[in-house]
Amino acid sequence: MQSYSLSASAKINLYLEIIGNRADGYHELAMVLQSVDLADRVDLRPTVRDFIQVHCQHPEVPEGPRNLAYQAAALMMQKFPNFSGVEITIQKQIPIGAGLAGGSSNAAAVIVGLDLMWQLGLTQSELQELGSELGADVPFCITGGTALAVGRGDTLSSLPPLDHLYVVLGKYRSMAVSTPWAYQTFRKRFGHSYAQNVETLESRRERVHAGPMVSAIFQRDARQIGHLLRNDLERVVLPEYPEVTQLRDRFQQLDVLGTMMSGSGPTVFALTQSRSQAEQVRETVGAAIASPDLDLWVAQMSSTSIQPL
Repeated sequence: MQSYSLSASAKINLYLEIIGNRADGYHELAMVLQSVDLADRVDLRPTVRDFIQVHCQHPEVPEGPRNLAYQAAALMMQKFPNFSGVEITIQKQIPIGAGLAGGSSNAAAVIVGLDLMWQLGLTQSELQELGSELGADVPFCITGGTALAVGRGDTLSSLPPLDHLYVVLGKYRSMAVSTPWAYQTFRKRFGHSYAQNVETLESRRERVHAGPMVSAIFQRDARQIGHLLRNDLERVVLPEYPEVTQLRDRFQQLDVLGTMMSGSGPTVFALTQSRSQAEQVRETVGAAIASPDLDLWVAQMSSTSIQPL
């Protein structure tokens, strides 16, 4: 069998609305998800024995069963037991614990790569169904691009690509925000505002489907997209993490289309219409904050997520 190398893109949220509770314990969400070309490299090599090995140069990335890429390989071997094991090497570029779905993207690359390696011929919906067994972000990371996501985030509708736009991403290296903490805290503080019945849940989902953000994306209206950025989790994360608020405020002071925390954070992004403007924003913010703990990247929005190299 042939070895494969794939790029696995990061994900940001352009819109995140918490609608209510689900019977399965998750939140009912309405989100607009977007791939960016900040990407890890995932190499897959077939092995002669039925075992999984994961290697990664980043010291904080687990190499055993706690790694989502390992779990993806284990799932594929369980579903397709006629095939042997795999050696996975991950070269990290996406920061960890950043709210950028780096682990989910690595898992998506393993699912797509093993489909290619084993010549399974799975459809995109079949790949996404497998991914949903690992986490809510994995189905989106399999397809990438721009998408509306509802439910717990794994019911997807494709939207027109936004690959004419750029982002500056900023994250403090030593900082991580617990996603369960963010959602649980939001539920405690704002659960009174949740939709209380199925009809209201459906109505609020449909309102996002036909809402201003989706309309702005179809019209490729960059300024309106920047104006309509929304992330409900900022309401609980920003008060607890003043450095994230400071970074967001610094971006806001510049001539960007919009700025927001991505997912549960702590990554903050600023939206621009050109790479040159994004590079200038990165330079200005880096000089203004001047913290050795702050990493800044420039990335272009992407119409794909997992790509063979």
